[in-house]
Amino acid sequence: MPLKDILVMEFVGLAPGPFCGKILADFGAFVLRVDKVSENNFDVLNNGKSTLRINIKKPTGRELARKIVQTHDVLIDPFRPGVMENIGLGPDILCKENPRLIYARLTGFGQYGSLAKRAGHDINYLAISGVLSMLQSQNNKPTPPINILADFAGGGLICALGICLAILERHRSGCGQIIDSSMCEGAAYISSWLFLSRSLPIWGKNSGRNLLDGGAFFYDTYPTKDGKYMSVAALEPQFFENFKHNLGLPNLSQFTKNEYENKKARKAVTDAFLKKTQTEWSDIFENVDACVFPVIEWQKVGNHSHNKQRQSFQKLNNALAPVPSPLLSRTPGSLKRIYKHNNAAQILKNIGLSPRDIKNFIESGDLLLSTSSAKM
Repeated sequence: MPLKDILVMEFVGLAPGPFCGKILADFGAFVLRVDKVSENNFDVLNNGKSTLRINIKKPTGRELARKIVQTHDVLIDPFRPGVMENIGLGPDILCKENPRLIYARLTGFGQYGSLAKRAGHDINYLAISGVLSMLQSQNNKPTPPINILADFAGGGLICALGICLAILERHRSGCGQIIDSSMCEGAAYISSWLFLSRSLPIWGKNSGRNLLDGGAFFYDTYPTKDGKYMSVAALEPQFFENFKHNLGLPNLSQFTKNEYENKKARKAVTDAFLKKTQTEWSDIFENVDACVFPVIEWQKVGNHSHNKQRQSFQKLNNALAPVPSPLLSRTPGSLKRIYKHNNAAQILKNIGLSPRDIKNFIESGDLLLSTSSAKM
């Protein structure tokens, strides 16, 4: 696998950090989660990782964590700026002790700036990035797509990209480096096209009145007879021709002269889709290039023929999980179950701890191992 033999130490935080670690684990890295001594029931992205629960609030726990970092390639820091420095685990210390260490800092607003130490969540990072202002349909308030854009795309995914780039550069220089991964900047970066395309004729109107943000009746979603939805993206003229004929509206014009005609066309399309079920419309457009596809419900996405053929989803802990993407021809990623035998115990041996040392850490409350880990 691409990241085989790469050792990653993930200090457990909320979803962006665990997703970053999951990407690395899915593509072959050994990821060690450093969690709180108390149970963490909110991390659903821990498959394929080992776990140590270390009390980093105590000096002995922090010293144990520091020793472990010295044997690792990557550290994922999900805390606000200054937190790791305050407990003696900042990059100024750890990167000096381990010059090959890639220290990835994943925060909302970055390591410096007036907002750096402020609390926030996905919607706040999108707001400051300028992206949220673009996610607005006509006469409606800006609405984010749940917490995907900043937390996961601009956060965990971009941070994983930074780590992979730093690993690649380390092959040339032999040196690690510090990654300042801001979810605010990450969300803006993945939206580069939205910023750079503003001079194109597809924009220029108020929010919700443009080609791609809900203003065009031929780029939208429509309810069907059975209360489900179809997605329509008949942008190009040849696709629009196929769309209107298969919809049963041969006289429909793609570009209307005014808002009244646009509303009239939208109503005609709405009424047409309401005459049949989603399955019936899917069959009609099955082999037609009109850019019309059903909106598959997330619970049933694994049953769609295309997803089945590509095995795009797999069962993981009684849930449906997307397979790692992109697909690599020789060294693809793979979903992993939680380790039956927690390799975290081996990590402790590798840094020179004896079974008695480990027992002392456990008895002092500085360390908690799972049952499988404790079998030395």
